[in-house]
Amino acid sequence: MTEPRFPRPARCVVKVGSSSLRAPDGSLDTDVVADLVEQIAALRQRGTEVVLVSSGAVAAGLRPLGLSARPPDLPSLQAAASVGQGVLVHTYQARFAGHGLACGQVLLTPADIVDRTRYLNARHTFDRLLELGAVPLVNENDTVATDELRFSDNDRLAALVASMLGAGLLVLLSDVDGLLSEAPGSGSAGPPLDRVDDIGTLDLSRYAAVGSDVGTGGMAGKLEAARIATFSGASAVIANARRPGVLAEVVDGAGVGTWFSPSRRRPESRKLWIAFASRPRGRIVVDAGAVVALTERGSSLLAAGVLDAHGTFEVGDAVEVAAPGGRVVGRGLVAYGSADVLSLRGRSSGDLEGRHRRAIIHRDSLVVLA
Repeated sequence: MTEPRFPRPARCVVKVGSSSLRAPDGSLDTDVVADLVEQIAALRQRGTEVVLVSSGAVAAGLRPLGLSARPPDLPSLQAAASVGQGVLVHTYQARFAGHGLACGQVLLTPADIVDRTRYLNARHTFDRLLELGAVPLVNENDTVATDELRFSDNDRLAALVASMLGAGLLVLLSDVDGLLSEAPGSGSAGPPLDRVDDIGTLDLSRYAAVGSDVGTGGMAGKLEAARIATFSGASAVIANARRPGVLAEVVDGAGVGTWFSPSRRRPESRKLWIAFASRPRGRIVVDAGAVVALTERGSSLLAAGVLDAHGTFEVGDAVEVAAPGGRVVGRGLVAYGSADVLSLRGRSSGDLEGRHRRAIIHRDSLVVLA
């Protein structure tokens, strides 16, 4: 008998994409929904809590509005989401009720993740729903989201929810069997990779254009989601939504789809929030010595190691920390605005006075990503 990939998780987040939920005529495929709900109900019976992140609101709203394809403009997208969200939720609630399960809708915007208080409130809501035996049904609030303030896709949203809730597994259900060794269209696409231990070794540019006509994520979005989940200490699996019994197989650790193995140590909750929930407002470039100090010795970032700063940011904003060649090595909450960082760069602490002797980013507010 083959050894399972990972222990059975107590809590998992399942994301299903628009392309998997769309019927040939463009409407919501209720048979796929029914099968997915039945699989989730079976997992609940076996003791695994499940949070479902479901795309499909826009796709579900196309047919009622007389649209044959995903519209390109934001107002039409939001109109389709407004109509389709009701269709989607009603369909899920009816199916879950058939299995004796309540289904609670949770609509999120990036502000619910970026703002620390709202982040904690959302986490408490999820925890309580799960304690009461309900299945949280999550989606981005597409009706009010804008291009400037959105998650970019539900894959990232699902990964952030998994990180928020300390889930042991993120399952990304799609219309593909996993991450192909070569991107589709390359002329040499082989079978899906069985396992990926370091996403940093992949050439992500090969997958940037791989997506569908009804969704927003594509494979690049799934890889970013897997990176967030694995950094948070969770396994991630990309698998085909229409494979019979796929959820049971994935949760049991069977060799289905592509498995992204988790990091060995889950960072504390606050650092996970800094790493992925907070939106970076700028970038600080540091010298090679600072890179070593930050990544190998766990030091704070001092002014002496700063080479440059890009963007406009204020005290407490999240910024990226990059090596001289541009590689991002961390993210942190900065103790100075961008103008002060530029005036202090390269100066040793002994040459500074008063409050300017503080670290640019204290190690307690810094997450090493490299």
